[in-house]
Amino acid sequence: MTEPPLAPAPYCEPVMPDAVRSLWGLPRAPDAPVRVWRDWAVVVVVLLAAALEGTFRGDVLWRPVAIALTFSLVWTLLWRRVHPLGMVTIVFGSLIVLSVVSIAADKGAVGLNTAVFVLLLPYALFRWGSGREVILGLPIILVAYVLGVVADHTSLGDALAAFAFGLFPAGLGALVRYQASYQANEKEQIKMREREQLARELHDTVAHHVSAIAVRAQAGQVVAATNPQAAIDSLRVVEQEATRALTEMRLMVGTLREGEEADLAPQRGIADIERLAQGSGESPPVAVHLSGALDDLPASVGAAIYRLTQESITNAVRHSRHATRIDVKIDGDAELVHVTVSDDGDPIPMGRSSPGYGIVGMSERAALLGGTLTAGPGPGKGWVVEAVLPKSGAAG
Repeated sequence: MTEPPLAPAPYCEPVMPDAVRSLWGLPRAPDAPVRVWRDWAVVVVVLLAAALEGTFRGDVLWRPVAIALTFSLVWTLLWRRVHPLGMVTIVFGSLIVLSVVSIAADKGAVGLNTAVFVLLLPYALFRWGSGREVILGLPIILVAYVLGVVADHTSLGDALAAFAFGLFPAGLGALVRYQASYQANEKEQIKMREREQLARELHDTVAHHVSAIAVRAQAGQVVAATNPQAAIDSLRVVEQEATRALTEMRLMVGTLREGEEADLAPQRGIADIERLAQGSGESPPVAVHLSGALDDLPASVGAAIYRLTQESITNAVRHSRHATRIDVKIDGDAELVHVTVSDDGDPIPMGRSSPGYGIVGMSERAALLGGTLTAGPGPGKGWVVEAVLPKSGAAG
């Protein structure tokens, strides 16, 4: 009796660890610069250094090969950010071939000390490359280092030191990438929270207008039979409130809102800014100057001016050094409202004037309403925040 044939084993997909799978799907880092002037400067310096070393250094093995290899590979630095895997493959692949030939000829390590520029390529791979480029490029780098150690007849201690030195740029690139990604996520979350806050404020404003429409419509129905003129007046109010509600709705579209209950407290506006200054209770004192046409501002614009002023005052109180005064100037014309908050604190040191997360939120609030905001060191002392908002509450 013959036994039945064995069933073929089921196909199993290769198992990939979750960490590797997650890294494999990682996209490239955004906003990688193609090349900057420093890249050309590095190339020129390497070419000059290679020419001098190749000419005056006495113990260079295969001198023409070492010089030609350095001269030909240095140009990969110009494309290391936009094509990190390709440049790593070209450079470290060439080093692998050279090491294999050197090992076969038993001549020792071939190359110039100037070739240390290749360390910029692992940094670029981990800083700007996609996850799959990192996974594919790292083995090429490791093989090149191993063969280089073998060709140079390096001791174990020196080999470990060489590996640590060679892989440090890769780790540094990964760290810089993580920090940049973390900061970008933080800024995006701040923008989203500002959008949510604006959406809540607009929601409450629209609800107020709709409530006024409903009340006026009911009143018009009651008096229509006995007082037609009062009914007409109610219709005019309904039209005005509906127009304002539609304007606020246009602003609310595209912003984000969590499913939270509306805040029943009245929205803050221009009238609250002076009370905000009086109630700060901290040094330095706050002086508020209101001028121009500031009546009948949309609730969204008034609330934005209040929030921008509040955040600017808070930042000045917390961060200005030796300030004796904070000035708030708000001026309105026919179409725009200009907001300026400044202090007379110590000058901001060079290199420390980058905007913080609070500035990011204020800029997002101004942009959502069609305005602009700038912040930076004052012309002589202190810090200045300037915002310009359209009185319509939206970009034209």
